Formats: sequence, structure tokens, C-alpha cells
Amino acid sequence: MTGFIPGSDFEDTLYYDLEHRNLGGVILMGYNLENPSQISTLTSSLQAHASTPLLIATDQEGGVVARLDERNGFESTSYPIELGNLNRESVTRAQAALMAGWFNETGLNTNLAPVADVDVNPNSPAIGSYGRSFSNDPEIVSNHCYWFYSEFERRDIISTLKHFPGHGSATGDSHDGFTDVTDTWTAMELIPFKTLIDTGYSDMIMTAHLYNANIDTNYPATLSKPTLTGILRDSLGFDGVIITDDMRMRAISDIYGFSESVIRAIDAGVDILLYVGNEKFGSSVLKQIIRVVKSAVDSGLISEDRIDESYDRIINLKTKTNTAIAPLPIIANTFDLHAYPNPFNPATTLSFRINEMIFEKAELSIFSIDGRLMRRFALDISGMGNYTVTWNAKDRFGREVPSGTYIIGLQLNNKLYAGKITLIK
Repeated sequence: MTGFIPGSDFEDTLYYDLEHRNLGGVILMGYNLENPSQISTLTSSLQAHASTPLLIATDQEGGVVARLDERNGFESTSYPIELGNLNRESVTRAQAALMAGWFNETGLNTNLAPVADVDVNPNSPAIGSYGRSFSNDPEIVSNHCYWFYSEFERRDIISTLKHFPGHGSATGDSHDGFTDVTDTWTAMELIPFKTLIDTGYSDMIMTAHLYNANIDTNYPATLSKPTLTGILRDSLGFDGVIITDDMRMRAISDIYGFSESVIRAIDAGVDILLYVGNEKFGSSVLKQIIRVVKSAVDSGLISEDRIDESYDRIINLKTKTNTAIAPLPIIANTFDLHAYPNPFNPATTLSFRINEMIFEKAELSIFSIDGRLMRRFALDISGMGNYTVTWNAKDRFGREVPSGTYIIGLQLNNKLYAGKITLIK
């Protein structure tokens, strides 16, 4: 997952990454978000260029960390610590529901929140001093995180618990450099994560770039297999997606080389690498990551199974979003082409609306990503109206087709209009 700076040369690179390198997620920062209309246009454009349904994320905790606020056409929101001190379920749910509605309105589908850190140190420079934790009581933190993410879940928006295994006792800020919690962290900080996992939470958990010699004497949590695989996966039983905090933070970038940090994170159990910027070494950061990962797999440093595990988790997560194929703008005045559900299993309905008085035959075809014809439907267009076809994921010979991305093409007026659908089994 990467971000971009509007107007920079690498904004174009982002679209190239979406179309040709299968970038799976984009993070939008405050400088990307001008007003509701602009955000909706941006998210639609990003989805239209994506090879597969895209995770479009921002940080909407409430309070100081809220990318949607009064500055870009929304409202100011309460700090988590204010909600925790009030400790009323209805109030926390109401704020979460309000913000989740903003996500639905603008096409955002992934929230990098809520904060599950316990407010052990109210002067902690990254958490406590900004009022980002709900409470110093892990039970209160657990309750408010549950109320918060439940409102987003009701609207098909992905949530992210952060920062594992707990950032609330830190006396330093991993944005600024090496951050050691060996003498301040206790297992009490795991309680919100454990409680929420035990109650069924399975979206995303974000790692902390914190060093704790009591868990791993060599690496911070983001790069630590004992932390992510040993504790989060094996001990706590989390089988959702693990995403890093920004890999450009100095706690990682000042100490570990680019290649080493990528390889260590993936080997530790990370599924999504997060880079708020999309440039590295003068070119696309995704291009550099692909190079590093391919080399690591070829040399045996990372197994193909480890990559496949992450891919399966991410695809499964994407089925929770309400992303569908958007109308193709070049033909908006003629018809709209949609697929629902998308991704799908075992069947999807392909629908389009003709907005002009057209009377002729048309063909709706489905192709594999490498261009092989899977199925073709002959249609009689008899004027304006809605038309639908259901595809049950079988080819023209009645054989089931494998999981993957497929191209749908509608041939009409001697033109071929196309979109993408994804089958997940």
C-alpha cells in the first residue's frame, strides 16, 4: 500500500503501478483530501485504474488523527481519550457511525483505526500526549474499539487495530528513531488485541516499530517473527491481515536497509507493507519492492508459500468491501456496466443499462486475464432499459473456472467496452 503527493511526478507513477504492477492499496493523507466531491472523484479514478478491487485507506481515529474533518468539508470529532473518559457506548458508536458514513459517501473503504493501545504513559509522545488511546484500562479500550469498528463493519468498511503489540507505554516516538519499550511494556498491553480477536475480529492489525528485548533481542515488532508469528498468529490466533505502520519511519529506515526491512517484515508475518510515499531510489517504491521480493523468493530467503498466505488473506479481506466495477466514463451517456457481487463466488450478475433507443444484437463476453474466451452471451437490445446476465463461473463447455481476474466485454455499436471482475474460491 502506497500514498502519493498530488501534482508530483510520482502521482503518474501511482497510476502506472495500479495498471501494470497490481498495486493493491492506496493510503490517502490530509494533503490528498480537499472536499467530499474531490475525494469521491479521486477514489473512483483509483478504482477504475486498479487491476483488482483496491483498498483505499486513511486514518480516521477521531480528534487529532482524523483526515476527514472541518477543514475538508466534514466535522471535527472527539478524541478517543474523551470518548473513553465519557465511556458511553451510544456516544462512541454515534461518532463511529458518522465517520463510517463519510467513508461510504466518498469511496474510502479502509480505516486505519481504531487505536487499541492502552494509555499506560499519558505523556507518550506518539499516543498519550495526543489523546489517541481510549483509556489506561484495557477493558475500556477493548469495549470502545469494539463499538468503533462494529459501526464501520456494518457499512462494509475494513478496520485496523493498532499498534501491535502495544505502543501506549513507549517513552519515544518511532517516527523519530529507535524506540525501546523493553523496560516499560507489559503483557497487559496485549489484552485489547486478545479480547477483540477472541470475539471474532479478523480485519487488519497494524504493527508497531517498537523494540522489546523481552520478546525479540534482534528486531522491532514489525520485523520480528517471535512477535508477529509467535504471539499474534500462534498465541492469539489472529488469521486476518497484518499491515505495517509506515515503513519510512526512522525506527525502521534509519537502522535497516530497504531490502532487509522488506524481507524481514514479510518473513516475520507481515501481509501488507505500508509506504506513505511511493518513491524510492528515484523510481516507484513498488517496483523496488517487487525486485526485492522476487530476488528473495528465488534465493530461498522467502518461500512462495509465505507469499501465497498473504495473497489469500488480502483477497479474502477485499471481499468485505463494497467495491464494485464502476461505470466506464467514456460511455456514460450510452450505458452503465456493473457486476455484483464483485469479487464473487460462485456467481455474479453482470448488468448494464442502455440510455439510448438502440435496437440491435449485442454480445457480452467473458475472457481470462490472458485473453482466452470463457463464455459468451448473445443479447437482443430492444431499446432503453436494464439488462442483466448471470455468470456462474463456468466456461462455454460447462467446466468450472479457477479463481482470478476476468475481463467482461460488451460489444455494441461496433465497439467493445470492458470491465474487470474477480472470482475468489
